[in-house]
Amino acid sequence: MSEYYNRLAKRVRERFGDRISDAHLSFGELTIIIDKDCVLPVTEALRDEPEFAFEECIDVCGVDYSEYGNGDWEGPRFAVVYHLLSIVNNHRLRLKVYLDGEPPIIDSVVGIWASANWFEREAFDLFGIVFDGHPDLRRILTDYGFVGHPFRKDFPLIGQVEMRYDPEQRRVIYEPVSIDPRINQPRVIRDDHRYIGRERDEGSAGESHDA
Repeated sequence: MSEYYNRLAKRVRERFGDRISDAHLSFGELTIIIDKDCVLPVTEALRDEPEFAFEECIDVCGVDYSEYGNGDWEGPRFAVVYHLLSIVNNHRLRLKVYLDGEPPIIDSVVGIWASANWFEREAFDLFGIVFDGHPDLRRILTDYGFVGHPFRKDFPLIGQVEMRYDPEQRRVIYEPVSIDPRINQPRVIRDDHRYIGRERDEGSAGESHDA
C-alpha cells in the first residue's frame, strides 16, 4: 500500500507543481500541503480528474498549533485539514492548509463538495476560521450568543459567560462565569510502594478463603 501512495504522491507533485509545498506519507495515507490561495483550483482538480477522482469529502477540521510542541511552534497558528476519499480508485488523501491572521480566512469548498457545509460551520464555530463563500456560515454547536471559540488553545476551560433563564424577564440571559477557574492537574504516579503490602495481604486472604 505504501508503494501505491508513493506513486500517487509523485503524480500529485507532477500535476500541481509548486502549488504543493509538501507531499508525504503519514499514518498510511498521503498528506499534501498547499497554500490557501490554491484551495479551489486544486480541490476541483482532485475531484474531477479521473486519476484522482476524490468524489467525497469525508471530513473538514480545524487545528490550533499555538501550543504545539510545548509552545515552540513557529509556523502559522491555524490549519484546515480535509480528508478526501475516492471510491472508484479506492484511495484517500489528507489535504492540509495553514492559515494565519485574525480571523483566519480560507475559501469555502462547499461548491465542490456539498458535504463540507456543516464541517466548515463546525470549524468556524469552534476555531473561528472563516470560510469565504460559505452559503450559511453560522454557529452549529454553540448557541448564537456564545462568546469566543472553545477549541482555541487560549479559550478558558470554564468559558467566559454562563446562561440561565430569568423568570422575571422571561428570557435567557448571559452573565459572567460565577464558578472558580478549573485547573487540570496531571496524574501523579507515586513510586513509594504504598500499595504493594495491601496487594500481598489481599492475595493471602484470597488464598486462605479458597483453601
